[in-house]
Amino acid sequence: MSKYILALDQGTTSSRTIVFNKKGEIVSKTQYEFPQIYPQAGWVEHDPMDILKSQMRSLADTLIDGSIKAKDIVGIGVTNQRETTILWDKTTGQPVYNAIVWQCRRTADMCEKLKEDKEFCDYITEHTGLLVDAYFSATKIKWILDHSEKAREVLAAGNLLFGTVETWIIWNLSGGKVHITDYSNASRTMLFDVDKLCWDEYICKKLDIPMQILPTPVPSSQIYGLVSSHGIPGLEALTGIPICGAIGDQPAALFGQGCFESGQAKNTYGTGCFLLMNTGEKRVKSKNNLVTGVAWGLNDKVYYAIEGSAFNAGSTIQWLRDELHLIKNAPECDRLAESVPDAGGIYLVPAFTGLGAPYWDMYARGCIVGITRGTNRAHIARAVLEGIVYQLTDLLRAMKADSDVPLKELRVDGGASVSNIMMQIQANMTGCPVNRPKVVETTGLGAAFMAGLAVGFWSGTEEIESLRQVDKNFFPEITEDDREKFYAGWQKAVSRARDWAEK
Repeated sequence: MSKYILALDQGTTSSRTIVFNKKGEIVSKTQYEFPQIYPQAGWVEHDPMDILKSQMRSLADTLIDGSIKAKDIVGIGVTNQRETTILWDKTTGQPVYNAIVWQCRRTADMCEKLKEDKEFCDYITEHTGLLVDAYFSATKIKWILDHSEKAREVLAAGNLLFGTVETWIIWNLSGGKVHITDYSNASRTMLFDVDKLCWDEYICKKLDIPMQILPTPVPSSQIYGLVSSHGIPGLEALTGIPICGAIGDQPAALFGQGCFESGQAKNTYGTGCFLLMNTGEKRVKSKNNLVTGVAWGLNDKVYYAIEGSAFNAGSTIQWLRDELHLIKNAPECDRLAESVPDAGGIYLVPAFTGLGAPYWDMYARGCIVGITRGTNRAHIARAVLEGIVYQLTDLLRAMKADSDVPLKELRVDGGASVSNIMMQIQANMTGCPVNRPKVVETTGLGAAFMAGLAVGFWSGTEEIESLRQVDKNFFPEITEDDREKFYAGWQKAVSRARDWAEK
């Protein structure tokens, strides 16, 4: 009898593989970082081959480290950084250009020109649930087609394919036989009709994006194909294992957190900060600059989510470590932040790649305000954690206004959620209890659940819900007056960061 589900979790700065047992427990896990490419200010790229190699290396080492036999794996689920755009030649399997990462702002000017056509922008929002922004895949595809001669040559030969990262991973796993994207990832392209569940011909035509390069949209839990020995050199033992789950990282975390009912919400602290609320089988149209889309397709039903995204969360802590060298690791950031009662009146706005919801300011840039001669690195460390939380506070306030549903608790996950001090600051600033599970790898867990449901490893969401265990709850410890005072300071700081890079 097969014992495990394997989840491939391909993120913005690292690729990890996690093996889960039937109790939803981690049996083995390996993670490898890969290079970030910054061709110029505001631009972010990845080499798609670095993504693939790091993912396959983590897969191989996870099996070795956990003494996992391929015959004991019942299925594979894939979750991924969304919006990141890859174009490749289906005959050679080689990318025609580097992946343009979701954080990249190179198409900001293109988006500004699109916004001049209000009727078209309204159409995009109505049909895709998104706002016109460089964040999403559509303008990234167009940029590559406009700027890469190789892309145009391969397109002319009829061999060009597009995919978000899960599409790229699955295409390679299957030996080039499966070219699909699940509804949740398709929802982040700005090309997908989230009501009709198909590519929007009108938008594609307006942006001059050929529809033949697009993958087939599919539900998030389904057998798409089998691992091929031609797909992964050195991992031939996996041949024939079903590839049966695909879901974007944030909806995966929502599912992994057991947020199966309308009104349940989670926040994931990864490279960015992502707040999602399940709205059930009903799509909620935001009036506060949030976006909507398909959370997942499961058992012939489609579930929607309303979402707010902040572009820089964990990446801000990495910046403190790698660029400023003020800390050696994330735990040191926590220790410094805990050594002072507050940030000493300073605010850090981590708008390194612009501001996401609810501002959608592509030209905002990071800033630190309120510095005095008494400011020290402990204050800066605390301001980093607070700046991450303030972004979440923005999102939660907008979401409450849209949904008109009071949250009883907010479930959290992702790497930075292990920070007790940051979770306490979050409870203080949102006025909402924070619930952290024992398994914080909920993105990988969500992908595993999707794969497991497709092959009957788990019976349904009731069984999955029973597996969730709470690690710690955090409750608000400040007054409403203090909360509003701190938040007013944040809004003042944001006003200083906005429109900074506008030409």
